[in-house]
Amino acid sequence: MNNSPFLSNSTAEIIRRAAAGLKAGHLVAFPTETVYGLGADARNPIAVKRIYEVKGRPSDHPLIVHISSINQLEKWASEIPDYATKLARVFWPGPMTLILKRKDIAKDFITGGQDTIGLRVPSNPIALALIQEFENLSDSAIAAPSANRFGHVSPTSARAVIAELGEHLKPEDQILDGGECAVGLESTIIECLQDNPRVLRPGVITEDMIMKVSSRLPKSQPSEIPTTGIRVSGSLENHYAPLAKVLLDLIPTNGQGFIAMSSTPTPLGVIRLASPRDHEEFARVLYASLRAADEKMLSVVVVQQPKGDGIAIAIRDRLRRAANGR
Repeated sequence: MNNSPFLSNSTAEIIRRAAAGLKAGHLVAFPTETVYGLGADARNPIAVKRIYEVKGRPSDHPLIVHISSINQLEKWASEIPDYATKLARVFWPGPMTLILKRKDIAKDFITGGQDTIGLRVPSNPIALALIQEFENLSDSAIAAPSANRFGHVSPTSARAVIAELGEHLKPEDQILDGGECAVGLESTIIECLQDNPRVLRPGVITEDMIMKVSSRLPKSQPSEIPTTGIRVSGSLENHYAPLAKVLLDLIPTNGQGFIAMSSTPTPLGVIRLASPRDHEEFARVLYASLRAADEKMLSVVVVQQPKGDGIAIAIRDRLRRAANGR
């Protein structure tokens, strides 16, 4: 157990208490395979309003609703294309969010006033247990953005959640400790409103994977994720940013932080923050490394971006936004 008043080890009994807390209108931060989320009852406007207050998040920025299985999809969404069902069958539970037309159960206070809803089934066993327990207690699901202040680096550990939100939470709120997140980057967001899917936020579920499963060509190009009229999480040009200034693909100088693949040497006087051996490890340690730069009170972090496709596209997307600052 941690000495934080919010933090709990995620036993079955603690998860039951957390679900009861959600039903009572409190907030629960919980681990997913991507990053930690800050959850509330998706049908409780007062509880959801607290998410926005705790995060300092604009009220027109929609939340992703976390459900326990594909069986809950039709409860929240209408006009579900066949290709969306195919994607859900293959990639859920997992790091994929589908944007669909909402049903009446999804109100403006979770959709940012839009007529669409983002839905996801996480694969983290603690997250799934919490969602299932809450669904059993209520006729609802868990609305949950990342558990950090708006625009800041997403948390990939319970300790990072406390650092971000501890001063903003109430004694009745809880943080479930599930260790480090396995993926480390937010879910792929896929718009499913037209004949073909469109990737609105890249993630570990890549366009090639989407095309193989859906037999449809995603509309966006790997090198350029287009902006659309739909507001989704993490779509602002300045996001995922530490206090330190993030510079991309430069040679770091004395006193600066440095993140690069392990094959890249560290120049003299430079503070190495991470040396991932592959792209998956790069994604997993990126946010913790950016957070470490602030803990070390560094003013500049230089990141040598990974090249290639797959999750490297998502890493470059997050770094581009981080480099624009807060």
